[in-house]
Amino acid sequence: MGAYILISVLILITCVLLALVVLVQNSKGGGLASNFSSSNQFMGVRKTADFLEKTTWTLAIVLLALSLFSIFVIPRNTNVTSTSDTELRQMINEQSAPVQDFQAPPSEEGTAPAPAANTKTPAAETKTPAPAEKK
Repeated sequence: MGAYILISVLILITCVLLALVVLVQNSKGGGLASNFSSSNQFMGVRKTADFLEKTTWTLAIVLLALSLFSIFVIPRNTNVTSTSDTELRQMINEQSAPVQDFQAPPSEEGTAPAPAANTKTPAAETKTPAPAEKK
C-alpha cells in the first residue's frame, strides 16, 4: 500500500510540473524566453525554448512510466473480508433459502382425492359489462 501511495504522489507532482511547463511555453517558441529579452541574458532565447521542450518530453515520459508502473503496485484485496459483508451475505442466504415447512397432504391408499365441487376462478367471477350501443 505504501508503494502505491508513493507512486500516486509522484504522478501528481509530475502532472503539476508538466502543466506548468506547458503553460510557460509559447506555441511559437517565445513563452518565458520572450520576457527575458534584456541585454544581460543568462541563457539565450533559443536555449530556453530547447530546455522547456526537453523538460516537457522528459516529464511526459516520466508520467507514462509511472502510470505503467502503478499497475504493478495497486493493492489487491486478497484474503480481506469485512464482518459486515459476511453478515450481509448470511442474511441474504437465509432469506433466499427454500421453505422447508411444506408437507404433502396425507393420502389414503386406494382412494383418490375428490375434486372440489364448486370452485370458481376470480377471473370468471368478475365479468366486464358489454359496451353500450351508441345511437
